[in-house]
Amino acid sequence: MPVPKGSTIDPGRTRAAILDAATPVLYERGIDGIGVAELCTRLGISKETLYRHFGTKDGLVNAVLEARSERVTRWLSEAAAAAGPDPADQLSAVFDSLQEWYESPDFRGCAMLNAAAQHRNEAVLTITAHHLDGYLELLTGIAERAGTADPHTLGRQWLMLVEGATAVAAHHDAAAAGTHARQAALTLLSAVTRRPPG
Repeated sequence: MPVPKGSTIDPGRTRAAILDAATPVLYERGIDGIGVAELCTRLGISKETLYRHFGTKDGLVNAVLEARSERVTRWLSEAAAAAGPDPADQLSAVFDSLQEWYESPDFRGCAMLNAAAQHRNEAVLTITAHHLDGYLELLTGIAERAGTADPHTLGRQWLMLVEGATAVAAHHDAAAAGTHARQAALTLLSAVTRRPPG
């Protein structure tokens, strides 16, 4: 990323630009699917620039995964909030948003789970666990607002539907994977909020 003549180098902006450029490349190719030399060529930076801002390729990978996790979790949280106060509508919004993602041409599955499967080091596993914790917090919050007796368990069940739908969409068939998972999630919600007769 050459600096135009007469401008100054802003390390924060340079680092952010590298992150933005590296995110789609690493998502498309996978962590181990591209070497440092090719990655730097694709990003238009030198190895020295990469190492100065991230220490190693692993440092860049970790930063990309953390930023992506924050962005995805925020996106789903905002979709749920925009759906209004009804927990069922919030839950539907999460799965409807996922279905839109599954149908996008660049969809390759969950970046964090992909990374954890490809590159089982402690940092990547920690980032992946934190990412799933973010999903679980969102889903448990919806279950709490619905007044369920055991919101944590229901949140975990929904998390399994989220990640299961994402895996099916990535490796089998994206058509209606999110829609089917939404129907299952709403069925679970209805089962635990149904009031006994009398």
